[in-house]
Amino acid sequence: MAGAAVVPRGGAVPHSPFARKPVGAYFAEARADAALRRALGAVDVLVIGIGAIVGAGIFVLVGVAARQAGPAVLLSFLLAAVACAFAALCYAELAAALPASGSAYSYAYAALGEIVAWLVGWNLVLEYTLGASLVASGWSGYCRSVLAGVGLALPASLANNAWSAPGGVIDLPAVAIVVGLTVPVLIGIRESATFTRAMVALKISIVLVVTVVGAFHVRPANWQPFAPLGPFAVLHAAALVFLAYVGFDVASTTACEVRDPRRDLPVGILGSLLISALLYAGMVVVLTGMVPYDQIDAASPIDSAFQAAGLGAIGTIITAGALVGLTSVLVALLIGQPRIFFAMAHDGLLPPRAAAVHPRFQTPVVTTLVSGVVIALAAGLVPIEDLANMTSIGTLLAFAAVCSAVPILRWRAPDLSRGFRCPGSPAVPLLGTAICLALTLQLDPATWVRLVIWTAIGLAIYFGYGRQHSRLEGAPAGPGADET
Repeated sequence: MAGAAVVPRGGAVPHSPFARKPVGAYFAEARADAALRRALGAVDVLVIGIGAIVGAGIFVLVGVAARQAGPAVLLSFLLAAVACAFAALCYAELAAALPASGSAYSYAYAALGEIVAWLVGWNLVLEYTLGASLVASGWSGYCRSVLAGVGLALPASLANNAWSAPGGVIDLPAVAIVVGLTVPVLIGIRESATFTRAMVALKISIVLVVTVVGAFHVRPANWQPFAPLGPFAVLHAAALVFLAYVGFDVASTTACEVRDPRRDLPVGILGSLLISALLYAGMVVVLTGMVPYDQIDAASPIDSAFQAAGLGAIGTIITAGALVGLTSVLVALLIGQPRIFFAMAHDGLLPPRAAAVHPRFQTPVVTTLVSGVVIALAAGLVPIEDLANMTSIGTLLAFAAVCSAVPILRWRAPDLSRGFRCPGSPAVPLLGTAICLALTLQLDPATWVRLVIWTAIGLAIYFGYGRQHSRLEGAPAGPGADET
């Protein structure tokens, strides 16, 4: 692989765990290794970002947040979008500057050092793998509802895992959707993007139809008082709905498959966040106008609002929108996870086989298959509801690392050509870091205990395998290893 050109082996001095990957190595690898197919344009990256963001949040999370903040939940969604924008601006700069498919892992490697990069990558496993499993489980719930509506209810043993319902063995729909979507992801990035584009177009159409139809049944009196539970409730809801925007970072994992990453990646990352924020805002305004905030059903907010307005028939459209939305999210996560593993294997921190690329499809074949199998098994067999917060903490820590990497990399590599520059640096990146770390404090103590255990496992793998096989091994210790 081209990664062998990073730093030659053979030195007697073990490299420091905080040694950084030289910036020039990313460009050397991009020139020498054209295995991944550059087939994506700005629209494709934009669609992948929207596909990863707009999903369960718009059909479920909006109800939970509305009951917490009242009509002012609109401000909660806008505040969360602004908070995410700090991280998105940093992602846009780094994605445009470094041609790497590892997203936050690769950026941390260049700016913060190998062990920090490993831990960021290890946390991204939580974001993508566990997140995809949760999405698959949600998709299964909607699918079972549709099947039951036409008289095709699955037996309990095939509809639930052993921990979620009596008589359950495996959540077969969740397994089936992951396996079924892994195939187009494996066949090719262009084919995956085309499939995602169709799903996102349909999803946006459904969201717009629901919003427009609902607007005719809004009663402005439901917006009064605007913030009945006070400003702190608005802020608490903002921390909750932050997760509704997570997914724009998936677009950055396609850097090595984008035709013009310096232009297309910033457009895709920032554009997907902006469009998603507008879709969320429209849905929130309509929802809180149709139903008094304290009567919104937290489990099925949109469907219940239309039921209350005498528009029960619209429920079929809402269910279809949820299925389509979750499908596109799942495709985006299945695209992102293998490319994180691919980048880590390319650097020697995982076995070389994980960096294998299919000769025909030009996709990371081993990591795609492994990711699909693990996600399918987790979705079908494991009671993952209690681990949902792990997705949040993994994402927030990755975002914090990316934000902090921007000013550090500007200092270490001031002459690096950047197709996009985060405005207001270092204030904006540092503020983004602070916001992400502050939001992790909103998570329950059990989540932190699980994080400590997960981190310990990651460190054991790094020191047991990664450090010895790293392509930085044998590099001179000290500053010389970090020169760009």
